Amino acid sequence: MLLKSHICSRIGIALPRHRNNFKILWFGLCNHRVYVEFSGKIATFESRIHFGGDPFTYNGVVASFSSCSSGSDSPRVNLNPNLYLKNEHSDDTGDGIFVKEELGSKECKDLSFSDNSCDEDGKDCSFKETASSCRFDNVDEFEESENEDGGGSLDCIDDDFKVLDSFGKSQRQVNRAENVGISERIEGVEDEMRHPLVKETCRLIERQSGWTPKLEIELRRLLRSMKPLQVCAVLRSQSDERVALKFFYWADQQWRYRHDPIVYYVMLQLLSRTKLCQGAKRILKLMPRRRIPRRPEDFGCVMVSFSRAGHLRKAMQILNVMQRAGIEPDLYICNTAIYVLVKGNKIEKALRFLERMQLVGITPNVVTYNCLIKGYCDVHRVEDALELMAEMPYKGCYPDKVSYYTLISFFCTQKQTDKVKELVEKMDKDSNLLPDQVTYNTIIHMLSKCGHADEAMGFLREAEERGFQVDKVGYSAVVNSFCKDGRIDKAKELVNEMIAKGCNPDVVTYTAVLNGFCLAGKIDQAKKLLQHMYKHGCKPNTVSYTALLNGLCRSGRSVEAREMMSMCEESWWRPNAITFSVLMHGYRREGKLSGACDVGREMIAKGYFPTPVEINLLIRSLCQEGRVDEAKNFMEECFKKGCAVNVVNFTTLIHGFCQKNELDAALSVLDDMYLINKHPDAVTYTTLIDGLAKQGRIEEAIDLANKMLHRGVLPTAVTYRTVIHRFCQQRRVDDLVKLLEKMLSRQGCKTAYNQVIEKLCGFGYADEAYKLLGNVLRTASRVDANTCHILMETYLKERNPLSSYKVACRMFNRNLIPDLKLCDKVKDRLMQDGRVEEADKLMLRFVERGRNLPQLQRA
Repeated sequence: MLLKSHICSRIGIALPRHRNNFKILWFGLCNHRVYVEFSGKIATFESRIHFGGDPFTYNGVVASFSSCSSGSDSPRVNLNPNLYLKNEHSDDTGDGIFVKEELGSKECKDLSFSDNSCDEDGKDCSFKETASSCRFDNVDEFEESENEDGGGSLDCIDDDFKVLDSFGKSQRQVNRAENVGISERIEGVEDEMRHPLVKETCRLIERQSGWTPKLEIELRRLLRSMKPLQVCAVLRSQSDERVALKFFYWADQQWRYRHDPIVYYVMLQLLSRTKLCQGAKRILKLMPRRRIPRRPEDFGCVMVSFSRAGHLRKAMQILNVMQRAGIEPDLYICNTAIYVLVKGNKIEKALRFLERMQLVGITPNVVTYNCLIKGYCDVHRVEDALELMAEMPYKGCYPDKVSYYTLISFFCTQKQTDKVKELVEKMDKDSNLLPDQVTYNTIIHMLSKCGHADEAMGFLREAEERGFQVDKVGYSAVVNSFCKDGRIDKAKELVNEMIAKGCNPDVVTYTAVLNGFCLAGKIDQAKKLLQHMYKHGCKPNTVSYTALLNGLCRSGRSVEAREMMSMCEESWWRPNAITFSVLMHGYRREGKLSGACDVGREMIAKGYFPTPVEINLLIRSLCQEGRVDEAKNFMEECFKKGCAVNVVNFTTLIHGFCQKNELDAALSVLDDMYLINKHPDAVTYTTLIDGLAKQGRIEEAIDLANKMLHRGVLPTAVTYRTVIHRFCQQRRVDDLVKLLEKMLSRQGCKTAYNQVIEKLCGFGYADEAYKLLGNVLRTASRVDANTCHILMETYLKERNPLSSYKVACRMFNRNLIPDLKLCDKVKDRLMQDGRVEEADKLMLRFVERGRNLPQLQRA
């Protein structure tokens, strides 16, 4: 009874308006559920109980509602979004958001009545829905905005070097033997990739688009049967790392299951190859809560992920996080920091970091110097790279083949084959590194990749002369380069040469030739080559068919390409994400946008996610044809299915609504962005401000501009031009000046008032422009002089030479010399109006400043 009354009081607080409309039915001690009757409905509350201090400490509760009778057709009713229990440790964000503190990620739960909660047997399963049974297809990764402050700036990075001061002082030393053991365990993940449990789990994950409770139960059963290495194998088997991250989150929420530490290490390694930096950061934060030791390698993975996403400043800030965690930096994390700086083209700061790490006693190795060599090559300072490599032996670190290959790759991109040959000879002479087949394969691949087929062919001949046998991979690279240049005949000759030498072409070689035919528009020959591959026992793969589909789409034969893809199962090949993208954009280029949307939906149903760029191209095409509602529906479908929809997609949709003058719909899209944590950028606000002001809704435009500034979004040059144009067009000069003062206080624009005056002159509002002339003449620059000239010409067009004369006098007072020819016109007009005195004074001003006047004739 005490427990029951306690729960009643807590739920009563959560539902103050419905305090008398619910009652506790019973409390399940075995399953930790509270069953509540609320207005004829049954609510199930799942509690997580920890017996420490207070035996009933509720960390969170999730409510699920279902009708008492399965056949009722009662409408969906939304309850108070604050319906959950909380204690002093829970995180309440308000607005119906329940925060799972352990995951560090937000999950929005819709607390509503539903009549379709049933299990695989068709029975009512409302009492089975718990916090631990969160559906896998509903777990989402909430990424932060890509335009956060400091995302890509490295101007104040020296503070991040302080982490090196903790070297040798930390109480938490890195256990090298333990790290070696972890690395050996991670290497064993590959052996588990073929395990039946792993394959079955991957099969279920691929069916996430058609998710059912029965499939989730089966997936949960498989999860509890797998070993940690098998879970790692499932993560590595996913072609899309976002799917792997969702599975990681979902598994972490399951009852009586906790990830092994090696799962965290593997997940971070996977995320380091992607731009999912926020996901990597959350996993890093989650590790100490799970009492999992963090290694420097884990922080390095997060740094690399941030650098891939372009947040170089935040990548370096991870060093400070590492320092606060009391983890001592080692050579690995130092090399990672140098790599991040090099990726940001901050080679000088990378060199300072190298000096700092040497001062604290961390000795660089060949990886450190290879990063710096790569950095020099990226900024085209190849002479410094050669000098650094020459100094390496004197520093006790000799160059390896990676050092030479880095420089060779740079010279290949520059088509400097002589330099490449010199480096090959230098490898043997100075470093005792004999050039081998890998060396020549690297050179051939780099030259072919950069489109230098003839030079690659020369090194292929040289390799054969030295006794190296170039394999089909090297030949295929050269063949591909010839085909991309449109030299199909040369590619054919090389393929025939391969066959003559007993090096049978493989599917990669044939696919390169097939792609060459498609690029040249010879689709029929490409089809014949495809049949030739079957006859000679070389089965075309997905890349082969994708190349042919691309050729068909580029030729305007997208319908034929769709038919060929529909027959993929008969031909024993499987379309991938690129295949669907090729077909989708083929339809788009032909103007068949409905077909393109259908391909996009089929792509998602197959488990592939279109990129934000692909989504945006389709949304823009739909908006250009005025089908904005269809574009909105397509974007919503993509978002609900887990596609990465970014701010640009929303902005494109908002622009489409503004073009159709449906401003209320555009503002509704902006509200949706706030709700799903997609922060609008300056382009989004500028688009809406332009649309509102265009329709004369100036007050709303002002409110939106103030909201933009309040949220910390800085106006751009386009924002200034848009605001100035629309406000001047509506002749709202006073409101414009007030708004400009607020904008200039946040982000300066030297020519803001120049633009205002010039725009007012363009609309014929010269008197309003003259009132703002003092704001322009403060700096007295050449740009200001041009603005004054425009104002003077406007007055002349309005047959008001006296005002032009006043503008010229104000210019003289600010030591600005007006244009002599323009002032000559002003003088003539003044004399025509009988204002001889003003005309003489104007010319006298030029004489006082030593200017030679043209011969003047008085009428």
